[in-house]
Amino acid sequence: MSSPRRILALMTGLTPYLSFDGTARDALEFYRRVFGGELVLATFGEFGRDDGPADHIAHGMLQGPVELFASDAGSGEPTLELRGILFSLLGTAEPAVLEEWFAALADGGDVLDPLALRPWGDHDGQVRDRFGVTWLIGYRG
Repeated sequence: MSSPRRILALMTGLTPYLSFDGTARDALEFYRRVFGGELVLATFGEFGRDDGPADHIAHGMLQGPVELFASDAGSGEPTLELRGILFSLLGTAEPAVLEEWFAALADGGDVLDPLALRPWGDHDGQVRDRFGVTWLIGYRG
């Protein structure tokens, strides 16, 4: 776990921020196993928050080839409920890596559309992971 002072960093681009119902640590550790990278975590206790258990995640970041923010919702805050959205990882890594990510995300989740060659010549597929996040993964040729 890193110091809360390391939590805020200069970020560029769009980074999803997911709000979980007590499973942020599990989700971020799962995504680190899938994508690699470094986790930076701070708990409610470290942030001096009293709107949830002290060991819940007040702010977490996965920094690496795929970047995500996540936290556990405090009392009365909404939690993750995704509909009509998917996270696209089209062409973001070598084909073999994308295939590994697809398989890892499917572990405990659901393959919605297998990663396969499409009529237009590219490979893609969709998988909903065990935390309810849907991913579109693909590559050229």
